[in-house]
Order: sequence, then structure tokens, then C-alpha cells
Amino acid sequence: MQDNTDHKAPEHGDSIDAHSFSDPIVPIDFTPPDVDKKRLGFKPKWPHFLVAGFLIVAGIAGWFVLTAKSISIQVTPVTAAVEVNSGFHIKVGQRYLMRPGTYGVSIRNEGYHQENLQLDIGEPSAQDFPIQMRELPGIVSVEVSGVNGPLSGADVSLNGESIGRTPLRNVQIEPGEYVLSVQAERYQPDSQTIVVLGKQQDNAFALTLEQAWAEVSFSTTPPGAEVQLDGQALGVTPYTAEVLQGEHEVTLKLAGHKAWQDELEIIAGQNIQLTNIPLERADGLVFIRSQPSGANVTINGEFRGQTPLEVALAPGQPHELNFFRSGFNAANRTLTTRPDEEQDITVALVPITSTVQVITEPADAELYVDGEFKGSATQTLELLAASQIIEVRKEGYVPYTGSFTSRPGLEQELRITLKSLEQARLEAIKPVITTVAGQTLKLLYPGQFTMGASRREPGRRANEDLREVRLEKPFYLSPHEVTNAQFKRFRANHSSGVLQGRTLDLDNQPVLQVTWNDAALYCNWLSEQEGLPVFYNFDGDEYTGFNPEATGYRLPTEAEWEWAARTDGSDNILRYPWGEQMPPPERAGNFADMSVRSFMGAYISGYDDTFLGTAPVGQFPVNSHGMYDMAGNVSEWVHDYYGTTLSLGNSVEVDPQGPSSGTYHTIKGSSWAHSGITELRLSFRDFGDTARNDLGFRIARYLEE
Repeated sequence: MQDNTDHKAPEHGDSIDAHSFSDPIVPIDFTPPDVDKKRLGFKPKWPHFLVAGFLIVAGIAGWFVLTAKSISIQVTPVTAAVEVNSGFHIKVGQRYLMRPGTYGVSIRNEGYHQENLQLDIGEPSAQDFPIQMRELPGIVSVEVSGVNGPLSGADVSLNGESIGRTPLRNVQIEPGEYVLSVQAERYQPDSQTIVVLGKQQDNAFALTLEQAWAEVSFSTTPPGAEVQLDGQALGVTPYTAEVLQGEHEVTLKLAGHKAWQDELEIIAGQNIQLTNIPLERADGLVFIRSQPSGANVTINGEFRGQTPLEVALAPGQPHELNFFRSGFNAANRTLTTRPDEEQDITVALVPITSTVQVITEPADAELYVDGEFKGSATQTLELLAASQIIEVRKEGYVPYTGSFTSRPGLEQELRITLKSLEQARLEAIKPVITTVAGQTLKLLYPGQFTMGASRREPGRRANEDLREVRLEKPFYLSPHEVTNAQFKRFRANHSSGVLQGRTLDLDNQPVLQVTWNDAALYCNWLSEQEGLPVFYNFDGDEYTGFNPEATGYRLPTEAEWEWAARTDGSDNILRYPWGEQMPPPERAGNFADMSVRSFMGAYISGYDDTFLGTAPVGQFPVNSHGMYDMAGNVSEWVHDYYGTTLSLGNSVEVDPQGPSSGTYHTIKGSSWAHSGITELRLSFRDFGDTARNDLGFRIARYLEE
């Protein structure tokens, strides 16, 4: 029911009363329109599809045109047919539209190899692909002619590679320029530059070779001689041969005649005639012997050699033969030979002898003359008046060998005394030997002496116990310490270092910065260079012991070193090299002098040896045994392990070699860094296991028995 009552909405600020409206609000039904039903109401017709298809094609075509690249395939020759076998493309005039990718292309043209290529199209908008087609081979034929017309079997090559032998027909050769070379037996080789045309065209070439021989005609008087060219028989005279150019040896041989020989220089095409060559009658051949052999022979006054001797003599005339041999009477013979006949002649020579008395010591030795046993060496015998080899032998003695010439008409006596093997051995001992590294070693025959020092001696240390020692083995000892140059022959990169900016590595300065193992390995190296048995045993670089009987190079034992330093040959034992008192006199040795006071706390006041650090070896006075620098310059490694040895009562140690094991090795002698009363004494003992800049070594070895 419609209410026409005018309802006024409350104004702002008025309160709303629930009973302000007299009628309630009633909802009504509402249904929204069906949108899908409206849509389904459109039905497309065929014109719609046609338009849609056109739009799609146009879109794809537009996309292709916008994204495709302009491609030019430029082929030489221009008559070639180009076909793109794969990938979508459009040809527009002389160019193609192609999208980036790989395309297969075939190119054909008559007379050219077909080209099947793959083109990789990239991103640039315009791309050119120039393509040069390869021509098909040309058809080559070669004709070669010689003096008498076409030649078969001539070798044909192009640029040095053989392509066959003539007659050569229809050989396919790639087009281009070549050097055509032809060689045929007995002809001069020839070559020329040719151009081969391709595209299966015929290419015919012809060459004419010049002969490489000349005709040589031979005739002899008498005829019938065999003609030999370079040792090969060709025929008999008269004879004409074709001889290749160059140098040849020609021999003409006829029985009963001397061979005729000559050198021929053959020039191709220039014929030679050797006519009416006279052949001389052959000499007679004589084989001459003498008894004994070795006689000098002259024939018609001309020396011809020693017997046995074969000579050729002109036939039909007499020849005078004379024979001479030292110790024999001269002999002569006369003979006549016949052509091409062999003869033998033997002449017995009469010896010239004289009586010689041989006296030997010992008397029962054996005598040999020119290797022939003659019995007891003490006897009188007839010897040839010529130089002979005399030998006298006896077991246990050195054999005597010498030459002796007896003089006829004279009474002669030959006295020979044999040396015993022991005497010869002693005489053969060298007092001085030299190593391959250039060191000299002096032979010493030591004896008995007292090592160590008395407890009352100033500067004595507790490890210097008195010991009675007898050295029975002779030994060699180097007068000098091993130098840098000598050590570097063993270890080339070694350096002895520097001291206060000055080098310690000069060739003639003693080697420094070496361990005991380094010194022992150097000794073994010297032994190996000279084929001597090594003294020290090593497993790699690890020391494992020594061979006390080996005669190879080694370090001196402590006892040997001290004997060589302290004894003077008059039963005196030295305290210092110069005597008994300190300080050392001028030039006594290289010690810690005034030159080291700036960097060392202890030095010998007022003493100046002129060297800072090490001096070249051998600069100071030699001792009584010929040894240098046994005090001063550098301290020295010796063979022994460091330790102490207790002497029981009055026992004497014989050839001691030190303790059998230990941690340290003994060091003997003072150095350039020492100045005190303790270190400068010759009995001073030190020890160590590391290298130092004032520590070196010298070498020794036992005398071979």
C-alpha cells in the first residue's frame, strides 16, 4: 500500500526515534540479467575465419621480415647455380632473407667442383658470403723424345713429386703453375715451368732430352785387350762404347802385357777416339825370401823393401839383388825374368857372431835371447853381432829386459843384477802424490810419541789426557787444507760465506761451512775419481761406518794430526808451532789479530798477520814435516769421534782411530778466530757436529802395502 505521507529526514543534530516512521520497509525480489547467455548468443561466420587467418599470416610475415637478415651469396664464377637446401628463406632479387641459424647451400657450375656448404647466419642485418668455386682438374699428357725419337720409361714429376713414366696420358692435375721435370736413363734431365688449365681441359706437353753420353772408341796394339770401365768389363779392342758424362777410370788388359790405365773426363756429345794404344810386355814376378827373414833388399842398387818381398821385374834383362841384415854377412844374386812368369828365390844369410860372457845375480836365473830360452843366465855364449833383446827371469824378482849388441873381435861381458820384488816395491813408492783435484800429499813415516798435555801446562783442558801412541802405518797427509776451488769440483754450488763484508770464498782460501759428513763425502768422491776403495760407508748421505783397511782418501786421525803438528823429528814435542812461549812471533800464523778487534772480544794485542778472516793456504811458515797452517787459519775436522780414552799403566796405543761411535767429531787446531793460550796450543781438542766459518779440513790416506 502506497503511503503518501511526507516523511522528513531528521536534520543534523536531531535524535532519531524508532517510532519516527509510521510504516515499515518491505524488501522485494530481484534477479540479475544472464550475462553468459548474452555472450553465447554470437555465432562466427566464414568471413570471420578468413579475416582472422589473413591477420595471422600477415603478423607472421611481418615478424619474419622484421627479424630476418639480408644475405648475399656472392659466387665466382657468377654463372654458378645456388640452391639453399635447408632452413626457411625468401629470395629477394640477388639477396636472401634468412633468420639467424645454419643453412645448407649447394653450388653447381660446369667445369667446377660442386660445393656443399653450411652458412652460419649471425645477428648483423646485412651479411655477405663470397664463395670461390674450385675448378675441376685438367687432363695432362706428357711426351718425351730423345735422340732416336719418343722415350718410354722417362720419369715425370711435378714440383718434385713423381706422377708417372712416359708415355704419360690423361693424368688429372689440379690447375695451376708447376715445374715439370723429366729424367731418363742416359739423358740429361730437363725441366720447365708449365701452367695446367682446369675444367677438364686437355693439357699436352712435350720435352726433348739431350744425351748424357759420348762415344769412346778403343783400339790397341796388339788388339784383343779387355776394356774395363770403372772395373766393369765391356768388351775387347777394337771396341766402341757409349760412356756417361763424368770422370771414369779405363783399364785395358791383355795377357802377357802390362795393364794400361787412364782417367777419362767425358763431356756429353763430345766423342773420343783412343786408337793404337801400345801395350807393353808384362814384367816377370819374383817372390824373394831370406833365412832369417827381415833382410833389406836392393835391386839394381835401388832399395825395394825387406824379405819376404814380391817384386815385378822387366823381362829379358839381368837384375842384381843384394841382401843386408844386421848381424849377418851381405849376400847377392843375379836373375833374369821372362814376361808374365813367376819365380821364387831364397837366400840363406851367414850370421856374424861373437863370444859374450853373461854374469847374473842371482846366478841361477834363466836367460832368454829374442824370446828364445838359452838356459842358465850365467854362461858364455855366441851372440849375433846385432841388437838383440836379452831377458833374465827368476821367480820372486823383477824380470830384466834390455837390448844388447855384440861386437865381433872383442871380449865382452854382460852383468845383470835382478831386484827383488820387495826392493822394487819400496823403490816404486812415491814420496809425493797428487789428487785429481790438484792437492799434493806427502808420505810420512810416523813413530811413537806422547799425545795430550801435562796437568801443569798453562791453558790445558781436562780432555787432554796424556797418552802414549805408536803410529806404525805410513800415511800420506796433505800439507794444505782443502781449498774452495778443490771442494767445488765435488760440489759446484758450495759457498764459504763472507765475514764483515769480505768474501771467504776465494779459490785459494780454505773451504768453510762444511760438516764432518761433507768432508767424509768429499774424501769418498776423490777415491771414486781415482778408482780407489772408499774409506767411509754411507747409505745415501747417512754415515754408517768406515773400512779401516781401505787405502782411499780420508780425514787424518787425531793421533796422525797431532804427530804431524807436534813432533819435530828430534824427539821433541812442541807446545806451540813456534816454540814454548806466548805471544806468537811475527808471521807465526793467521790468528785473531788487531784486525778483528772491532767485532771480536778477544784478540792478540799488537799482533798483525795482515788477514781479516781466512788467508790463502800456505801463506805462513812450514813445520818440520812440511805441513802448513797446523795452527791458525782454520780449525780442522779429523777422523775420530770425540771422546776420552783411558790409558792403563804404561800401555801403548797402536794406530788408534778413535771411539767406535759418538755424537760429535773431534776438531783439532786453532783458527783465525782464536787468540787464547788454550786454543793456540797444538794439544788443544775441540768437538762439534755443525759447520762453522772458521772450520775446514785436510785429507790423508794410508800407503798401499
